[in-house]
Amino acid sequence: MSEQSPEIFDDLYLGLQAGGALRKQRRGEELTEQEQAALGHWQRLSVWRKALAVGAFSLGTFGLGFTLGGLIFGRRRAT
Repeated sequence: MSEQSPEIFDDLYLGLQAGGALRKQRRGEELTEQEQAALGHWQRLSVWRKALAVGAFSLGTFGLGFTLGGLIFGRRRAT
């Protein structure tokens, strides 16, 4: 698993870059070479790697939100 961890983070970062490139492309803006490369690489990734990257992002975001929500809105009991 430790060998795949850097790949998951790379895929996650690539997905974020590709998402930004897609938004720019939909608005009709010109893409940079780096954005075009990220978009092409993301499109060539297998479905399971895309799903893993999106799932890791979702789980991380949910976990962070849950933790911060608990710290901010949690009630401490008086002892």
